[in-house]
Amino acid sequence: MLRAIEQLKQMDLKNAEAKKQKNQQMMAEVEVSNKLAQDAKQARINKEKEEEMEIVRYNKEKDLKEQARIEEERRIREEKEHEIQRLREM
Repeated sequence: MLRAIEQLKQMDLKNAEAKKQKNQQMMAEVEVSNKLAQDAKQARINKEKEEEMEIVRYNKEKDLKEQARIEEERRIREEKEHEIQRLREM
């Protein structure tokens, strides 16, 4: 009878150890899964930031080109006005 009780205790210990190892393995898998999800989320965030920065750069370039075009038109108009003024004075 003592032998049977001892065997039951040993089986319980083995089962508890197996359960503990299984739980540890599951936790490790969850950690890996969470890490992958976190990395994917961070990659999305970084991509969105890069896209936003690209939009800002594009808009800035567009504004600078528009400003340069307006300035060039103004310069041409002033040159024509000066030429007309010069011709009138002749």
